[in-house]
Amino acid sequence: MNLLSKSNRRTFFATLSTAPWLGSAWAQSMMHDMSGMHGVKGMSHPVAALASVNALSDGDPLVSLTKLKNGSTKPGLFRASLRAAPISIALMKDGTKTEFWAYNNNLPGPLIEVLEGDTVEIEFFNDLPQESTIHWHGLPVPPEQDGNPQDAVAPGARRLYRFKLPPDSAGTYWYHPHPHGYTAEQVYRGLAGLFIVRSKNDPLKNFPERHLVFSDLKLSADGRIADSDMNDEMNGREGQFALVNAQRQPVLKFDANGRERWRIWNANSARYLRLSLPGATLTLVGTDGGLLEQPISGLTELLLAPAERIEVIVDAPAQGGVATLVTEPVERGKMGNVQPDQTMNLMKMDYSGVKMQQHADLPTKLRRINDLGPAKSKKQVVFSEEMSMAGGVHSMKFLVNGKTFDMKRVDFTSKVNKVELWEIVNESDMDHPFHIHGTQFQVIEREVNGKITKAPYRAWRDMANLKSGETVRLKMLQRHKGLRMFHCHILEHENNGMMGQVKVI
Repeated sequence: MNLLSKSNRRTFFATLSTAPWLGSAWAQSMMHDMSGMHGVKGMSHPVAALASVNALSDGDPLVSLTKLKNGSTKPGLFRASLRAAPISIALMKDGTKTEFWAYNNNLPGPLIEVLEGDTVEIEFFNDLPQESTIHWHGLPVPPEQDGNPQDAVAPGARRLYRFKLPPDSAGTYWYHPHPHGYTAEQVYRGLAGLFIVRSKNDPLKNFPERHLVFSDLKLSADGRIADSDMNDEMNGREGQFALVNAQRQPVLKFDANGRERWRIWNANSARYLRLSLPGATLTLVGTDGGLLEQPISGLTELLLAPAERIEVIVDAPAQGGVATLVTEPVERGKMGNVQPDQTMNLMKMDYSGVKMQQHADLPTKLRRINDLGPAKSKKQVVFSEEMSMAGGVHSMKFLVNGKTFDMKRVDFTSKVNKVELWEIVNESDMDHPFHIHGTQFQVIEREVNGKITKAPYRAWRDMANLKSGETVRLKMLQRHKGLRMFHCHILEHENNGMMGQVKVI
């Protein structure tokens, strides 16, 4: 039999991990066999030694994100440009420079802030050696303006993105490349930026606001961004450095009044975040598509899949002092001979300047989120993986409904403004975060081993994580005609086939 079933893939990988000679031979064969796959760069070359985790300085004050300046003086119009280009930055303590790819020479890319109802015009200049696009992740923009891989911008070329943001679209979004076969590499080299749509009636607008972007960095000892290896392509790429606003373990000096509103972006290719902050009080107030209906208090940790965003109210501990924001290990079904995940320190919290005072209760009502109503049709998406040993050649594919992505194939057809029930099924061995372009959805329920659990609250999302063996049901509708992408947002899985297309008519 040429294909390994789900039930014996684990046994196969466990055998590799206990037989080093076999694991090494298999890894070399797999790396050779995968060297021609989209998004796999340099995998036929020897794996370079990685830099020490202490190669980057730490303890610097947390920097604020650079904002993209509006070049328009016309009310309701935001006009600017973004240029993707290589840039050399000395991050390592010894002054060694690393070449990143960045938007407007900023890591992360500059923050775009607009209001609901605004028109946005962004001229994109591609100064990369590869074709690229800008995908406006989570934003309700027309398909032809959403940076689909069919609309790639060639090296040295430019294009204008233009869209109008509808009412009730306030939320925490981001932008990143989406050229097929190159998305993962362009993101891990630095191309990702932030996008906030604000409401004129934000009930939390008077709270001090903090923006935290979490990203990975995998550096070779010589300061180059390391090539992806077999484990990166199989499990998703995770670097040895976990950065906050492109800094290693910075220090956040907490606001004097002891309460802040945090917008958090998980901009990692594959790393899941399980955040905890000892002593602080955490209250969830928003998800990908904006505020919840009411705050959810008493949280001790925050779990974010790759590409997910949240808004949180953080209250400083009464005792003040210093604390560390950490991310704990997340069991997501990694395969192969990989080291166990460890708790990672992300950021120091300095509460020394806090003047504790009694805080007023948060508003009990943040917004209204209407149920989308009854679904008019149903679609099913099945995530799976397939390892082939045909002819002694080892390869691995990530599949949607048994197929790898084909830009020329339309997988589903939907009708504009019609509510649909999507059933996402994970038949693979590992977690996969589902994402669809151009709209937000409402998670209805989850099912594992026949047990159904209703969503605990209503929220707008464009990300839904699925554990192995889990089914997630959600409702959505598309408001623009055209072609939309849906995929796993572990970028290496997307690159290697786990993506499909829906045509909205």
